Amino acid sequence: MALSRIAREVKTSATLAITARAKQLAAKGVDIIGFGAGEPDFDVPENVKNAAIKAIRDGHNKYTPTSGAPDLKEAIGEKLFKDNNLRYSPSQILVSAGAKQSILNVVLVVCDTGDEVIIPAPYWVSYPEMVIMAGAKPVFLNTSDKENFKITKDSLAKAITPKTKLLFMNSPGNPTGMVYTEKELREIICFAVEKGLYVISDEIYEKVLYDGARHVSPATFNEECYKKVITVNGFSKVYSMTGWRLGYAAGPEEIIKAATNIQDHTTSGANSVAQKAGVEALKGSQDSVVIMVKEFDKRRKYVIDRLNKIKGVSCLLPQGAFYAFPKVSDLYKRKIAGQSVTNSFDLVNLLLEKAYVAFVPGAPFGADDYIRISYATSMVNIEKGMERFEKFLMS
Repeated sequence: MALSRIAREVKTSATLAITARAKQLAAKGVDIIGFGAGEPDFDVPENVKNAAIKAIRDGHNKYTPTSGAPDLKEAIGEKLFKDNNLRYSPSQILVSAGAKQSILNVVLVVCDTGDEVIIPAPYWVSYPEMVIMAGAKPVFLNTSDKENFKITKDSLAKAITPKTKLLFMNSPGNPTGMVYTEKELREIICFAVEKGLYVISDEIYEKVLYDGARHVSPATFNEECYKKVITVNGFSKVYSMTGWRLGYAAGPEEIIKAATNIQDHTTSGANSVAQKAGVEALKGSQDSVVIMVKEFDKRRKYVIDRLNKIKGVSCLLPQGAFYAFPKVSDLYKRKIAGQSVTNSFDLVNLLLEKAYVAFVPGAPFGADDYIRISYATSMVNIEKGMERFEKFLMS
């Protein structure tokens, strides 16, 4: 049959694909150490689970308004003001089935066929696919570890054309873990807005920070930024609610209203029970977040230390999120376990099939010289996985 343009052009998610393959091998009894999924290994906080159970028993099992339950939108507004110094009315907030849906909604609202969207690389694998769904063109602004994986005002200026409509920004970043300083972010975002661009600020990892790094929401920079920046966040990473599918976008009322119209005809809104749990997540104790980040920090230091001791591997110390993004291209110059490795897919597939360690290739993130390692798994797994990785490379 003749498939649609979207079906032909949109690719499989590399992160989900490698996780699925690892699970298939594990189901066959293979002892796989998985570093693929961007999913905290911590459980959902007890107060959040209890809120969901209470919601079910209290009968909160029906549709909510498409844009979100009023109490959750109120809690999100309070959170944005308290944590991010952003003031939004309920009509400026859209609750979705995950931050991923919020982003897609906004892209479909902002972009027309033929528009260009600037995506700093490395990037989260879904950004370009969402742009393609909208009929727009992804324009990649490449960076490397030499620039700490950060774009600048000058590099952005070279990428802007009359067709440019939107800029993606993600700090703390996936897959690199890099965090833009307020000065860096202010210069980039204010310039983009001056040039008439909209900006999607993906802030899903905002509370996973290390070594005194500080998160800043670019919609706070000035009135024009407030009008052109759409802030996206969610509950998956900070509260371990990956399977609950709950996220949100906040921005100009016109964009949020249009995004709500799109959501009317897709999911009709987020899960009603998850929304009640989301209220508790935002308003309840944040102790679990502190504990989780402290443990991630311990793992981060161990992983980076081990990686930088391996010949042919080098890795920057991430400032946020829970990923290491080591450069491994020196390994492409030789055979490993008697097999030729020429790119990140070759390396990752070989490690999965022979060393039983699951990493994610860097190519789908726009950086084939690297691989992504999620340390959102136990220290026992991390130690065992790093040992396998190192020993296999020496074989």
